[in-house]
Formats: sequence, C-alpha cells, structure tokens
Amino acid sequence: MQAWVRVGIVGPYDAHAFASAERHRHQITGREFEPRRHTVGIGLVERYGNQNVDNPVHALGLADSGRLRKGEESNATLPPMSASHANPDVAAEIARWIGHLGAERRMSPKTLESYRRDVSQFLAFLADHLGGAPTLKQLAKLAPADVRAFMAARRSEGIGNRSLMRALAGTRSFARFLERNGKGRVAALNAIRSPKLPKTLPKPLAVSAARQMTETSLRDGETREPWIIARDAAVLALLYGSGLRISEALSLKRNDVRADSDAITVTGKGNKTRMVPVLPQVAKAIADYVALCPLELTPNSSLFVGARGRPLSPRIVQLTMARLRGALGLPENATPHALRHSFATHLLARGGDLRAIQELLGHASLSTTQIYTAVDAERLMEVYASAHPRA
Repeated sequence: MQAWVRVGIVGPYDAHAFASAERHRHQITGREFEPRRHTVGIGLVERYGNQNVDNPVHALGLADSGRLRKGEESNATLPPMSASHANPDVAAEIARWIGHLGAERRMSPKTLESYRRDVSQFLAFLADHLGGAPTLKQLAKLAPADVRAFMAARRSEGIGNRSLMRALAGTRSFARFLERNGKGRVAALNAIRSPKLPKTLPKPLAVSAARQMTETSLRDGETREPWIIARDAAVLALLYGSGLRISEALSLKRNDVRADSDAITVTGKGNKTRMVPVLPQVAKAIADYVALCPLELTPNSSLFVGARGRPLSPRIVQLTMARLRGALGLPENATPHALRHSFATHLLARGGDLRAIQELLGHASLSTTQIYTAVDAERLMEVYASAHPRA
C-alpha cells in the first residue's frame, strides 16, 4: 500500500467571536443579561497554548463555546470558572464523581472536563428553574418535566441533538454515581428518552484533496515564520500519514520521535498506548520542523510548541485547516479529524485489513472501524452510478 503526504502548509487565518449566550430569559423575570464578547486571536492562543480556548468559559453556566476571533494583539483572558450554582453537598459529590471517573474509569482530562461541564450546565439551569441551587434531596425529587424543560432550554439556544445527548449521558453518569453511593436516586433522568441521532458516515477527503492539503505552492505569500509553517505541516502530516487524533499528535514528547525509528508510540483514549508507523515523508516533515524550531525542545518537552514554548493549542491546527480548505474550496467538514478519516478510508480502499486499521486507529471495538466499510461501499456506488452505462 502506498500513501502520499507532502509537506507544505499555510498559516492560520480568520477566527470568530467568543461570545457567551444569554441565559434563559424566558424563565427569568426581573433580570437582564447582556452578551459579552471577548476578542481572542491567534497571538493569544500562541501565548496561552496550554489553555483549551475552544471550551466554555463557565463550568456552571449555560454558555457554549464560541470560536476565536481576529485580534492578534488582544490582551483578553479567559474568565475563571464559577461554582455559584452548586450546593456544597452536591459540589462535593461532583468532585468525588470526577475523581472516580479519572481513577477507576481512566477517562482523559478532556472527557472529565466535558462531563463536569455537562452536569454544571444542568445544575445552573435547575438553580434558575427551582429558584436556588438544588440540594441532593431536590435532585432526587425532580420530575421528568424538569428534565424536559432543561432539554427545551438547551434546544432554544441552538444545541443540536448530539450535544444534548452527550449532556444527558454525563448527567446520568453522575446520577448513577449518587445512587451507588446511597445519595439518592434521580429517577427523572431515566424516564426521559435521549434525542435520536441521524445515521451519518465519516466524511473523508478525496485522495487528491488530501494530497493538495500539503502542497508547497499554497504557502506562497505566507508571512508567518518558517518554523511555524513547518510545525503545522508536521502536525497535519501525522494526522493523515499515521491516522492520529489531534490530541494524540499534540501530546507527543520530543523523545517519542526518533530519527532511527520508523514508528512511534502514542497514548490514546483511556490512556491506552499503541504503536503506529511513520512514513518517510512524515518523518522528514517532523525533522524539518525540529531543525527550524528556534525554541529549545528538551527530551521530555512537548514536540509541538507555540510561539512561547508552551504546548501547541489544537485551535491553531484547526485554524490552519480552515485556511487550507478556504484556499482549496473544500467544505467545512475538511477538519483535522477528517484527515484521520481519510487515512482509514484510503487504506481500506487500497485493500487494507480491517483489523489492522482498527489497531492503527486505536479503536477498542471493531464495530467502530467497520463504519469505514460503509464509506468505501458508498464511494463504489457513486463511481458505478457515474460510470456504468446502464446505471
């Protein structure tokens, strides 16, 4: 099997506003809330690369994450998270629950953050809905109508079914933890059906588009420093050439990649490690970046760093992809994760073994990998419909 990864990337461009949403005006009387906008730019992300700027700024509010906005010289900072909507007893149980998920279930920090945010949003709604921060006893007395009101409020803010289903899953996980520890049973959560999701398939890039993603000609007129361009190219080469998740690529340490090895060990979901091959083109992209990087990369430091030497933010890679797909006229689903989808789909189309692809992607279940067979079959039918004279 042959794969193509060419080195060449352009820098990030445009970003959007990071705005907080208004909170349930239809349920709150006598209050007025004014949306706030925080101008955050690429320069800020480079300076504070260790922060996840694409997450909500309030753990216990109902604001959803926005996107970065132009403002290279912005001095905006992310507000601290608030705990004003949590009853002390409930807050203590949340802390124990999060500790349990991290220690016993081995969930990643990002998953723990998402679960905490889901429960916090639910509690923030209940604080307004019930007139105060709910206690453990009040949680046990919730009615299905209260949960439906929460779902309706979230939908009114533009939340889709997938995000709402994830929020309910996190809240139910907390409810099960309370029940197992004798803190009460929140039966109302189990009485509500989760939203239905349409069946969707991964949207990989065409082989030609995946090649073009790293064409050197796209860097014409680029004003960013050469080492940053090389860094972005190396990250994208890993996503497409090795099928890594963006979090896996950005968590690599300098000593994880050696010039005398054609494979690297990555840590995926659940802190599970796997070994993936590194194509010569990918290895060269990484070597070029390391050679150009003016910052000291110690063996235990992050391989990919921002302008101030901190771990690179995923948002920088997302902005790079946004610029590339704009230059190439690709749809919005041409994201960094689409390169991972492309890796799997192109391998399968060229006769790759499904079990081997499962191992390369780090999927715990083969059924997760099997979805790519449907993508391949769909493409075959498209070719048949367009080429067969009797189609």
